[in-house]
Amino acid sequence: MLLTDRVAVVTGGGAGIGRGIARGLAAFGASVAIWERDAETAASAAQEVGGLGLTTDVRDSAEVDAALARTTAELGPVTILVNNAGGVFSSPILETSENGWDALYRANLKHVILCTQRVARTMVENGEGGSIISVTSIEGVRAAPGYAAYAAAKAGVINFTKTAALELAPHGIRVNALAPDITLTEGMASVAPPGAEERFGLTVPMGRPGHVDEMAGAAVFLAGSLSSYITGQTIHVDGGTQASSGWYHHPENGSYILGPT
Repeated sequence: MLLTDRVAVVTGGGAGIGRGIARGLAAFGASVAIWERDAETAASAAQEVGGLGLTTDVRDSAEVDAALARTTAELGPVTILVNNAGGVFSSPILETSENGWDALYRANLKHVILCTQRVARTMVENGEGGSIISVTSIEGVRAAPGYAAYAAAKAGVINFTKTAALELAPHGIRVNALAPDITLTEGMASVAPPGAEERFGLTVPMGRPGHVDEMAGAAVFLAGSLSSYITGQTIHVDGGTQASSGWYHHPENGSYILGPT
């Protein structure tokens, strides 16, 4: 289970799920580099995990190349990459501008392709293999009215994961994805209205939102040797939401119902 002497990169690791994953990887022995646009959160997350914080816009190839070079120089060759950075805003099909669609693509898919390519090249050169993990979403496998561009990008992450897994398998590089649903990050907790957590629980078979540490546990598993024969997979860390296919808990008696009462 231990990740001792492994070097991990977590993009968007300054807060939320990314920061939780960075903590998890560090707790199991990895040296962690945080690649994060926000300089303040990059520094604080790096301090928390005893790692390296680099202010990096992972949508920009030059910044990715610079961050990878510095990470390698200061920590060593990267053998674990977590593509976690992302963003979302409403994007109804009839209303979203071309710039809006491009922004959502760059925030949720372009950087996954870019960082995977750059880091995988160094893994191949070093000949030691590695593990690449991308954070997608349940919205990548179901309809998301009002969020078409975001959902399409997240679906792209899932398909890219499968294809990259096949291309990189001969080099000993495994590629997998994690698909959360409702995860109670500090950002969500700060804006959620009273009673929101209880309402979240009605849509999740396990009756509650997920925690970033639970995402971290899955990431640690995929990063290490316990998952040495797993590649090309998307693991839904969602308390059963993806399996539920529209079933949810009745707000009065907790029994399962399908569709509106």
